[in-house]
Amino acid sequence: MAVQNGKPVGAGVGARRRQPSLAQLRAFAAVAEHLHFRDAAAAIGMSQPALSGAVSALEETLGVTLLERTTRKVLLSPAGERIAVRAKAVLDGVGALVEEAEAVRAPFTGALRLGVIPTVAPYLLPAVLRLVHETYPDLDLQVHEEQTSSLIEGLGAGRLDLLLLAVPLGVPGVSELPLFDEDFVLVTPLDHWLGGREGIPREALRELNLLLLDEGHCLRDQALDICREAGRDDAPVATTAAGLATLVQLVAGGLGVTLLPRTAVSVETSRSSQLLTGYFAEPAPARRVAFAMRTGAARSAEYEELAKALRTALRGLPVRVLGPQG
Repeated sequence: MAVQNGKPVGAGVGARRRQPSLAQLRAFAAVAEHLHFRDAAAAIGMSQPALSGAVSALEETLGVTLLERTTRKVLLSPAGERIAVRAKAVLDGVGALVEEAEAVRAPFTGALRLGVIPTVAPYLLPAVLRLVHETYPDLDLQVHEEQTSSLIEGLGAGRLDLLLLAVPLGVPGVSELPLFDEDFVLVTPLDHWLGGREGIPREALRELNLLLLDEGHCLRDQALDICREAGRDDAPVATTAAGLATLVQLVAGGLGVTLLPRTAVSVETSRSSQLLTGYFAEPAPARRVAFAMRTGAARSAEYEELAKALRTALRGLPVRVLGPQG
């Protein structure tokens, strides 16, 4: 061994430094996110003792204290806050590496974690599932129904790969693949003066008792935007519902009227004989539905091909199918 100044060359701090394992980083990142050992262990499928040991081993490897532990809670130390950011970046990079390898190995194989909003899932998933079954039989499609904010968080965190939802999102780092536009229609009780009419002016919404979905649903926000465009300043929120099925039943019971996207009409209005559907004058209020993916995703070519195939599969629905650029 070479000797310099009386010391073996390569025997310095850098040569003795150990490297943290991915398991240690994953355990610490989970604790940093949840600030709770039991919740963190459950989130990554690890036993609580194993997770605690992994975090302790990481602290020993790095030579810093990452957590401040008390009997009631867990806090990040100043060093832990800085290391948590780096740990997440490393894990994201490893996830991207694995995703890239899967995409190179064979397109449309392995898992595809698809997030869908509740006001799209029941009406489009039959077409999506049929397309995947018939055209991409080796693709392991995993569906997660969540509200928009949760889906966007999941996409950014790498928990989800692709989203199917209403756009625009306006989220940095997220690219949209437009699929179709669809009109909103007015659903009313049988005895309502607008029931079954065509050419309804948007201004009629100013005076209607409009029933809405709960906070967090993008369809609620779209309905409020339509009302504002019609000149209505107040927010009609006397009665709300968690889903479209309940909303339509409230209409059938005479509590008011509501707006439904065209893809939902046949499913939801078939549940009751006490409903009529009215159609707005052109241009009718509408929403756009698209795929959303992380910009530069390793499987972006697959997602674009899937979007192209789905546009063709949706031509039988009451929507206006779009091209790749919308």
